[in-house]
Amino acid sequence: MKINIAMPDTYALRARLVPAIVAGAPALALAAILISWTSFNFTQLVAAVGLTALFSVFNNVARERGKAIEPDLYEKMGGMPSIVMLRHGDDTFDEATKAKMHGFLSRTLGETAPTPEQERVDPVAADGFYKRGCDWLRENTRDAKKFPLVLGENINYGFHRNLLGLRTPGFCLNALIVVACAGMLYLQVPIDMSRRFDQALVTVIGVAILHALYLAFFVNERVTFQAARLYARQLLLSIDKLNKSPPAASRARSRAKKAS
Repeated sequence: MKINIAMPDTYALRARLVPAIVAGAPALALAAILISWTSFNFTQLVAAVGLTALFSVFNNVARERGKAIEPDLYEKMGGMPSIVMLRHGDDTFDEATKAKMHGFLSRTLGETAPTPEQERVDPVAADGFYKRGCDWLRENTRDAKKFPLVLGENINYGFHRNLLGLRTPGFCLNALIVVACAGMLYLQVPIDMSRRFDQALVTVIGVAILHALYLAFFVNERVTFQAARLYARQLLLSIDKLNKSPPAASRARSRAKKAS
């Protein structure tokens, strides 16, 4: 009997697990000195299981924290970047390119794209049209082979968003590890002293401090904003490929209209 084992997809690995590993790096450093690499006993087993559980938790927390901060990020950016870029007043794309995008979405959704005047009078309705169009694009560009650039930018944005969401838990983890290591140094806990455990603890404290500085200065909203805009731009540029090769559903609707 053949057993199929579901493997984590590329997005889950690179946009969720990797941020979890980065955020939990000090814990990994501490585990490296707590686990003996020459022998394996119950204590090492507990430490290994605990580390695995920690990263599993951080993997789930990465997604939840990333989703939790996303509305605030969009608000600071003036809206979801893909929606903002479709607005007539945005200059990311020239007028001719944007007109083609509006035309494609209008045909796909079966709705009339808002004019500049309509957008000015009722921006909520205009954004509703743009959102429906972007939702359609996301659902129809999931094929990694056909749209590798969209997937790549989506992963990049997901990584930065989730890592930003993990910044506060990362700071807390760093603080706990520094306190734990300092406590062991103070109490002189005899854990494999032959491996110069004191020096190893000092190294872990250094790693935690450097990690906290990395989170403080290099994990920020500016980088996440840039990643979000790059993903939105690539998503909208996929319209050109979709326009040249419309999906089966669109072709079926076209045939149905002609038949009627």
